[in-house]
Amino acid sequence: MNETRTEKSNTKLSPSQAFLKSLALALPDSKTQIIFWPLMAGGLALDLWTKKAVFDWLEYQGSVSIISGFLQFVRALNNGAAFGMFAGKPYFLTVVSIIALIVIFGVFLFSGRQPKLFNIALGILAAGVSGNLYDRIFNGGLVRDFIDVYYSSYHWPAFNVADALLCIGVGLVIISTFITQKSTQKHARQRK
Repeated sequence: MNETRTEKSNTKLSPSQAFLKSLALALPDSKTQIIFWPLMAGGLALDLWTKKAVFDWLEYQGSVSIISGFLQFVRALNNGAAFGMFAGKPYFLTVVSIIALIVIFGVFLFSGRQPKLFNIALGILAAGVSGNLYDRIFNGGLVRDFIDVYYSSYHWPAFNVADALLCIGVGLVIISTFITQKSTQKHARQRK
């Protein structure tokens, strides 16, 4: 009687091989990748397209009213961040944007399984950071803003689609965090 045995290899993984194997296990699954990357690419494309379209449209006009007394499109070049912070420091803002993008990619790729809403938020945040980073790199450190929300003589600082995506992304991260905390607390109470 011939017995065929399959023996498991007793070879151990080197530390670098073990690290790479654990890294591969921590990467997001394909469904999560399908959420993140198209959101980032679509948001970035929408931001860059709207900036170009509106700036071309308004090349010879000061502004165009969209909703009278509330919303208009203007051509505004911003050399700072939100609300004019760090104005005139394009290199600093470029470096901060690059670091933010690296952190977003790192959190997405290596934080393990996260709720779908959190991954949506990361994709939207990556799009917003990328849109403004593109302007900082290829537009002399200036970000193209065109959305002007106002009431009477009070104007909110002009912004763009990337800025809106950043606000939406931050909001979704906060909501996702609250949902995750409530879910964790509920499971903890059920186990007691």
